Amino acid sequence: MKVLLTILVLSLSVILIGTSCKKQSVTPGNTGVLRKVQFSLYTDKDFSGNNGIITFKLSMQNSSGQVLWDSLLAPVQIKDIPGLAHKLVVEKQVPGNDNSLLKVGFFYTIENVGNSWHLDAFNAGETFKIVEFNFQ
Repeated sequence: MKVLLTILVLSLSVILIGTSCKKQSVTPGNTGVLRKVQFSLYTDKDFSGNNGIITFKLSMQNSSGQVLWDSLLAPVQIKDIPGLAHKLVVEKQVPGNDNSLLKVGFFYTIENVGNSWHLDAFNAGETFKIVEFNFQ
């Protein structure tokens, strides 16, 4: 039952991400080669006793902090964050094929605890970036 609920929540999250809106459509300096980011979320820790609620947001920002794209995942209990074998993977094309330096990654909020993030650089000229977040 717990596995079915986890799969249902993660499936719903993927559907919501896939249908999210674009926030920017055209950026000067596009190269014609599509730029993509692959977001990967999992944990290798045992949080089976942690019923706290966590909400993750996937994000792409330009170097000045302007949000190019973001998507909020459905809140889940910390114990339901998938393990490495069942990690959540989302691949998204960079809006407007912006070829500049980008900040990509995860922002997350743990209910009654606070906010944090895991960000990485997507360098200008690179065409594919994997942002892997092992939640600890």
